[in-house]
Amino acid sequence: MLFRRRKPAGFIERIRVFLWPRRSFSRSFQYFGKRILRLTATPHAIAAGVAAGVIASWTPFLGLHFVIAAALAYVLAGNIIASALGTAFGNPLTFPFIWTASYKLGNRIMTDDFQETHKVIDLGQLFRHLDFSQIWGPILKPMAVGCLPFALVFGVGAYLIAYLSVAAFQSQRRRRLDQKRTRRDGLSNGQTV
Repeated sequence: MLFRRRKPAGFIERIRVFLWPRRSFSRSFQYFGKRILRLTATPHAIAAGVAAGVIASWTPFLGLHFVIAAALAYVLAGNIIASALGTAFGNPLTFPFIWTASYKLGNRIMTDDFQETHKVIDLGQLFRHLDFSQIWGPILKPMAVGCLPFALVFGVGAYLIAYLSVAAFQSQRRRRLDQKRTRRDGLSNGQTV
């Protein structure tokens, strides 16, 4: 293989790279940004797909983000690949903030108590039995309710940023291709005359 490592990465190295990329997070974000810009679809489809991915990242259903994003992209007439790339909004760096914000807001909305009151939840006891009904009430239900306002705001923001970026990129790309075409046509017409 041409690009294979001489010594395969071990388990610990793979975990380290998953949590902290080799090059940097900015390079990873640039990669995702360029992948989104280079998709072949309308600006609306790409932006709706990215927004669907961002919205799905706010939900507390961690294993279902791709499925939720694809379903939302389908409903919004968005690009499904862009929705998968949009789920990168939820990553090991942002999940603690997402979960904390959605849990706190959900608790405040559900209890109509906007004062700083905290219920003590024994996560060890809840996860020891792995009963979904016991985890749903105190943890997942407030997170599911609290994620909705954040998902809406961040989804609209992601749509606007992606739409404007993709429209500008595609317009610039068309202009560049038209310039190349006119130069090529001008050279070929000049040579045949």
